[in-house]
Amino acid sequence: MAKNIMIQGTMSNAGKSLLCAGLCRIFKQDGFKVAPFKSQNMALNSFITKDGFEMGRAQVVQAEAAGKEPDVRMNPILLKPTTDVGSQVIVNGRPIGNMRAMEYYRRKREFVPAVMEAYSSLADENDIIVIEGAGSPAEINLKQEDIVNMGLAKLVDAPVLLVGDIDRGGVFAQLYGTVALLDPDERARVKGTVVNKFRGDKKILEPGLEILERLCGVPVAGVVPYLHVDIDDEDSLSERFGKGAKKLIDIAVIKLPRISNFTDLAPFERFENVSVRYIERPSELGEPDMIVIPGTKSTISDLVWLRECGLEAKIKQAASRNTPVFGVCGGYQMLGTRIADPENVESSGISEIGGIGLLPIETVFEGEKIQRQTEGVFCGIEGVFAGLNGVRYEGYEIHMGRSGKASPVVSRGCVYGSYIHGIFDAEGAAKAVLKALCDKKGVGYERLGSFDPVNYKEEQYEKLASAVRDGLDMELVYRILDRLV
Repeated sequence: MAKNIMIQGTMSNAGKSLLCAGLCRIFKQDGFKVAPFKSQNMALNSFITKDGFEMGRAQVVQAEAAGKEPDVRMNPILLKPTTDVGSQVIVNGRPIGNMRAMEYYRRKREFVPAVMEAYSSLADENDIIVIEGAGSPAEINLKQEDIVNMGLAKLVDAPVLLVGDIDRGGVFAQLYGTVALLDPDERARVKGTVVNKFRGDKKILEPGLEILERLCGVPVAGVVPYLHVDIDDEDSLSERFGKGAKKLIDIAVIKLPRISNFTDLAPFERFENVSVRYIERPSELGEPDMIVIPGTKSTISDLVWLRECGLEAKIKQAASRNTPVFGVCGGYQMLGTRIADPENVESSGISEIGGIGLLPIETVFEGEKIQRQTEGVFCGIEGVFAGLNGVRYEGYEIHMGRSGKASPVVSRGCVYGSYIHGIFDAEGAAKAVLKALCDKKGVGYERLGSFDPVNYKEEQYEKLASAVRDGLDMELVYRILDRLV
């Protein structure tokens, strides 16, 4: 049975996911078989495994850092918010329905067997399991039915490192306040605290760290710097949503209210002279070289928002000026002529709505979800992106709607749509799109710069591991793993 260690945070976005990824890579470097685990993840960024199961992307990143194929057992429960008070519930990679928050809260103990079966099978195959918590373990209104923080730590007998985010301020109050709100048996599981996202001279922190150790009764296990690594973010708190400056090639991405899988655009962000701007208002659009409507968990509701805020009209105007528009998954569905949801699959309360009308497709939502990886060669693409024809692609599909077109990309004029997430990940695909945009603008493609995506990703994981190893007391971490603390 594998040893384990759990990373819990004082709040969402304290940096748990990246620290877990860093530990996964460190343990791999040190010769161990390691796997990540998160019993319950709430995120709209998801992934489809080779065997067709859906899981959160944070555990995909951690699996890659560990040198493992992503496995749905690493994230047995995934919640994908559909409204402000409800989510689609995915257990062992398959949706079991939409639930309001209170219904899920009442029922979530039913899912403990699935969580434990997934964990136990991973533990049988590995030396170390790196477990990620969610939010904060000190949410005292939710602790009774907890299966993701201290509740899970008890189930799998895991020691805990508690992580606080100093970049937001108040890190000492975060860490001490969290420990103080834990029950005595929970407090005993905390073997160390971590100050995360630190910028500056560590010597300034040292007096506070000494007091923190006395107050919490456990050592400070490390001070991890603010990490400048290019690794997929988990959710909409991502820094990539900041409004960047326009560059030589400018790509405007519509920041839908329930945007999902925005990492589809990551390949373009890695070119030095390409800007990827996420916009929410018509005034922010400007005259980009390409507009992307990304995926969403609520296509109909987000289409209504797009229409009401005035961005739909701006997109149609841009298309009339021959500006390429590319829709992915939900964005692809929006670009069609009609969307029907007769069974209220999306829980929007709208059974039918007209689309933007730029692509000749109609979408009907059905109860069964399509989940699969896919690959092939682009063909039949018209217009400015005709250079994609003959280029290989690979990616995955996650959607409830059927749009009646089997092609990897449907095109009409300067408008394009696809159900494939990760469609730009292959170097040839991103290059063909950017080269076409350069040719259209009359600038040289070589001015954008380039990179090797495989080596680049490995370099980022190594960079992450180096920073985490330097920031943590790894001797203490190994003693915690060996139950010597």
